[in-house]
Amino acid sequence: MMMKRRAAFGAMLLASCAVLAAPKAARKPAATGGLPRYGMVVFSDLCIHADSGEFGGQRITLQRFAEVDTVLYEYTAGGLSWPVVASDVNIDPRGRQMYFTVRPPDEEERTISGKIADGGKTLVLDGGYCGDEAVPMRLPLVTDFGRKAGTCRACPETKKNKEKEVEAPASEAAS
Repeated sequence: MMMKRRAAFGAMLLASCAVLAAPKAARKPAATGGLPRYGMVVFSDLCIHADSGEFGGQRITLQRFAEVDTVLYEYTAGGLSWPVVASDVNIDPRGRQMYFTVRPPDEEERTISGKIADGGKTLVLDGGYCGDEAVPMRLPLVTDFGRKAGTCRACPETKKNKEKEVEAPASEAAS
């Protein structure tokens, strides 16, 4: 009887050691296509203007903690601004939409909102790019923090931009 108990105990001990020593199956996080619930992500289209050497674009750094989400917003106005800490940061439960409020120095308070696209690789901001509401502003997810900033591209030619160019000289001639 004692031998049967020892054998059973030995078998259970051996089986539990085998389970502990077995490699764990790699688990992939659920592909939500949105923002992770915890951690930090950076979306940025910062670039350098070839003719002036100044920065252009903006950078949004989102830090997600258990208690609160925070956003640091940086933009260009000639030179790169100091980071502005956002207030009223709101992210939907699925992590696919967000908005926050900023008040840059010497400017009015404004709300910035956008949607996560391309499986979490892009933040598409509401509003227009280069003054054209039809062209959304897209900030790619930064994955290489040591990379050199690229060269800024000129605003694309659009029907609205061409109309503005035509109207500006006519209004200047009238004055």
